[in-house]
Amino acid sequence: MSIFALKLLALITMIIDHVGAVFFPQYPILRIIGRLAFPIYCFLLVEGYFHTRDIRKYSLRLLIFALVSEVPFDFAFYGKLTSSHQNIFFTLFLGLMAIHIIHTLYKENLIMAFAGAILMMFFAEYISSDYGSLGILYIITFYLLKTVDGMAKLLLMTFLIAVLNFLMSGGLQNYSVLASVFIFQYDGTEGPKNKFIQYGFYIMYPLHLAIIYLIKLKIF
Repeated sequence: MSIFALKLLALITMIIDHVGAVFFPQYPILRIIGRLAFPIYCFLLVEGYFHTRDIRKYSLRLLIFALVSEVPFDFAFYGKLTSSHQNIFFTLFLGLMAIHIIHTLYKENLIMAFAGAILMMFFAEYISSDYGSLGILYIITFYLLKTVDGMAKLLLMTFLIAVLNFLMSGGLQNYSVLASVFIFQYDGTEGPKNKFIQYGFYIMYPLHLAIIYLIKLKIF
C-alpha cells in the first residue's frame, strides 16, 4: 500500500468512527472499524517526519489545523465550545515534537531525549488531547520501529500496540492492533501526490466534523 492508500484508509475509517460515535452509538462495529484510523495516522506522521524537508513547516501546519479544527470538533461531539477535550491534531503535533526531541538528542543525552518525550505526554494529558499520552506512545513506537523490517516489524508492532492498549486503554481500543496488518502492507511508495491532495486530507478533518454538526442540526 502507498502513502496515499493508507491516508485514504485512515480517512474513511475515521469518518465511519465519528459517524458511529455521534449518530449510531448502538452499533459498536462502526467504532471497531474506526480503531484502524489513529494507528495509521501515527505511522504516517512518523513517515512524514523522515521525509519532510522542513520540520518547522510540518509542525506549524499540524498546529494550525489543530486550532482550526477545534471549533468543529467541539460542536460535532459536544454541541458547544469546551476545553474538556482537544482534537487529534494536537496529539499529532505533540507526538511530532516528541520524536523530534528524541531524534535530535538521543545520541548526546538519552535521558534528556526521553525526558522531553515524557513532557510531551504530560502536555497531551494536561490539555486532554484525543488519545492523550497513549497517542504519543503510539507515535514513539512507530518511530522506534522505523528501522525494523519484515515479519519482525509486524509482530513487534502488533505486540507493542496491544500492550499499550492493555495498560492504558482497553475496551474497543484493543481492536486498533488490526491496523498493523494494513501498515505492514506499506510498500514505500507515495502514490498520487500534489498540493491539492496533501491539503485535501488535512481539510477533510475539520470539514467532516462541521458536516456532522450541521446534520445534527438537521440543516442537511
